[in-house]
Amino acid sequence: MKLAVVGITGLVGRVITEVLEAYKLPLSMFIPVASARSAGKQVQFCKQAYTVLTPEEALEMHPDIVIFSAGSDTSKKWAPEFVRAGSYVVDNSSAWRMDESVPLIVPEVNGNILKKHHKIIANPNCSTIQLVVALAPLHTVYGIKKIHIATYQSVSGSGKEAVEQLNAERRGMKSKQAYPHPIDLNCFPFGGSFLDNGYSTEEMKLVHETRKILGAPAIEVNATVVRIPVLGGHSEAVYVEFEKNVDIDTVNQLLQKAKGVEVQDDIAQHLYPMPLYAENRDEVFVGRIRKGLFNDHSVHMWIVADNLRKGAATNAVQIAQIIINNKFL
Repeated sequence: MKLAVVGITGLVGRVITEVLEAYKLPLSMFIPVASARSAGKQVQFCKQAYTVLTPEEALEMHPDIVIFSAGSDTSKKWAPEFVRAGSYVVDNSSAWRMDESVPLIVPEVNGNILKKHHKIIANPNCSTIQLVVALAPLHTVYGIKKIHIATYQSVSGSGKEAVEQLNAERRGMKSKQAYPHPIDLNCFPFGGSFLDNGYSTEEMKLVHETRKILGAPAIEVNATVVRIPVLGGHSEAVYVEFEKNVDIDTVNQLLQKAKGVEVQDDIAQHLYPMPLYAENRDEVFVGRIRKGLFNDHSVHMWIVADNLRKGAATNAVQIAQIIINNKFL
């Protein structure tokens, strides 16, 4: 099986190679791909050096699966080309997420809807992935009516320049500014770009993607995205209102049994999810689980995950694993 990674030199691209090594997919050929600017560079995969190719060169090799992590414009241009060449495309960008003909997949939640004819498969936004992994088992039992969410997102979610800005500020040095404000010792309610409705693109992704993945277009999702001076790992303070009265013990049991979830919730021992300890992990960590004070149909929780792993690379590799396990190739 020939597998290509487009955007191999980016933050997520590098993590995809790490996850592929860990998951040990049965690859006969690994094809690293990036823009013409990066073509010819060397990357390491499974202790072997590979030369980075352009999309044109990779297309001629007819890969079976192509994982894209190079931005929407690249995906819109090249994903259809690879499909015409016979490839399955797993796309990390926002290019195809809301296309009605393209499934938006989180394997633990809706991996069962993936069919052989789905040649382009969309990977959701990092914040959405960890949210729905935690909420899907509760939605199945209680039916979600409303979600209020405030995210606390690391700088790695904005790419290499944002990481460099934070590191430079901590050293008292100047660098190219990825943000309109300093990020060290600061936080700001800004992610993506602002829309006419006053919300940002990152906030509206949480609205639209959550509804699509859960198959529940009536859920009210209200989001505020906050960027914080953390290198890796997104955190979310979440209030969920259900159609039914909630039993908090059942909620805990459902989360403890949920695939991909690790409950960390012992306040006496100060055990709760933190981005520092979620780094390089594939689980979605859930804690501070408590019933709402004023509504018996509600629950509060704190959700943390590594945005480069489960929020991007791991989810994409898990989708590739479904394609292989279901013998779509």
